[in-house]
Amino acid sequence: MPRYDLQGKVCIVTGAGQGMGRATALRLAQEGVAVSLADINLKTARKVAGEIQAAGGRALALEVDVTRRQDAERMVTETVAQVGPLDILVNNAGVLRVKPILDMTEEDWDFHMDINGKGVFLCSQAAARQMVSQGKGGRIITIGTTAARLPAGKDSYLAAYCASKAAGVLFSRQLGLEMAKHRILVNVIFPGVVDTDMLTTVHTGLAKYQGVPVERIRKNAEESIPIGYFQQPEKVANMVAFLCSSDADYSVGSIFDVTGGAFPY
Repeated sequence: MPRYDLQGKVCIVTGAGQGMGRATALRLAQEGVAVSLADINLKTARKVAGEIQAAGGRALALEVDVTRRQDAERMVTETVAQVGPLDILVNNAGVLRVKPILDMTEEDWDFHMDINGKGVFLCSQAAARQMVSQGKGGRIITIGTTAARLPAGKDSYLAAYCASKAAGVLFSRQLGLEMAKHRILVNVIFPGVVDTDMLTTVHTGLAKYQGVPVERIRKNAEESIPIGYFQQPEKVANMVAFLCSSDADYSVGSIFDVTGGAFPY
């Protein structure tokens, strides 16, 4: 049952084919939002769109590379043409590789920066231009990470990820200040330790470089969370729904933690 006043809104979710993107798309669809699912993997986007449609919702699957301006702009124009005026953008698409700085290549660095940094810029700019032209305001929400606020740790090997996510987060907060006069409210969510394929990538990489079993890495990570268990993507999606609603109509350029108490800095 819908909790918020979002019936009839139109949203784009990037990286919507799995993990937090999928959970966000499904959660907003439950609120009556028509969702455009943008993903570089069209097959997974179509699968999630099918789930939404099977439940009676409206969904459009689009193949989008967020690092390409033409894709970001097409994502917006096709959404408006096929679904309706754009109300919400959720910048969820993101990537991660575990690698020590001394082993990192220029390609590793650019890979993170292009998707986690430039992708947020290109998609946000395209969406904001559309929202400004419509004159009805809107919402832009960027999924960040606590690793954008402080180093992930001496044995985490996530330097490029941390730097690129920090770029996307600070860009979004500045965007919020510039867009507030248009009633386009931009905010950031910091998830905690979310049990997704990306977490598996992290734990597998850490186990490799630290020379310990992946099960130990996973157990240590779970024990570090004050609430006592790994976060599910749906917990992030719930915060997205709140920030899209009128209950959050005075939040501008802010960071909202959904971490279960992990990384309280």
